[in-house]
Amino acid sequence: MSHEKTTTRSRVPETIRAFLFDLDGVLTPTAVSHMHAWSRLFTPFLVERGAAPYVEADYFAHIDGKPRYEGVRDLLASRGIELPYGSPADAPGDDTVCALGNRKNSVFTATIAEEGVAPYPRSFALVEEAQRLGYAMAVVSSSKNAPEVLRAASLDGFFEVVVDGNVAAAHGIPGKPAPDTYTYGAELLGIASDACVVVEDAESGVRAGAAGDFGLVLGVDRGVGRATLEREGADIVVDELDEIIPDLHDIREDRP
Repeated sequence: MSHEKTTTRSRVPETIRAFLFDLDGVLTPTAVSHMHAWSRLFTPFLVERGAAPYVEADYFAHIDGKPRYEGVRDLLASRGIELPYGSPADAPGDDTVCALGNRKNSVFTATIAEEGVAPYPRSFALVEEAQRLGYAMAVVSSSKNAPEVLRAASLDGFFEVVVDGNVAAAHGIPGKPAPDTYTYGAELLGIASDACVVVEDAESGVRAGAAGDFGLVLGVDRGVGRATLEREGADIVVDELDEIIPDLHDIREDRP
């Protein structure tokens, strides 16, 4: 995706008015909790079926950033395993895609309750400064646990809009890597998508940003790799989100 260059010193276009943040791995380190939950789910499941064992790379290749049931489906497909889709109302188990997804969710929610959640300090610094400078902000997450995670991390007061897996399901909005949930987040903020920054750490999320008409796709490298995020469409890749704060100050200084 290409964007017109800003006339300021900033890497962030001066036309930007809002930030659309992914949650897990961007604002909070809950991606690690998700990774552990997926591993605990699929390691015995695949062993029992004589399939290739679950490895960490499976999370990034098949699961990261996607709606939960799509992640289950794609991981199973990578091993040539077919299960009925079932229904989101299925009890946690392993006989349908939805049952497996619900079982994983039970493991994840238990982990959050036991361990708690704290935001990445340098991501929180950007959130605080963006709010101080008057940017609108939304969270756009595939997770259906986003409101609980935001409350646990004491971040819920910063975001005017939260578009999570529950909202997407209720409105029939396609999940990442489609751009639709991010576009909907911009609509709810009342800001044109090309005046929004999409902030992502996942391959599928970056692809979602690149597929839409957004002003900037900002990748934060939590392990996927800078080259991979750039290949998927990130305009800028940083190691920590507070690296963007000086760019916001440059914009402010350059405005009359």
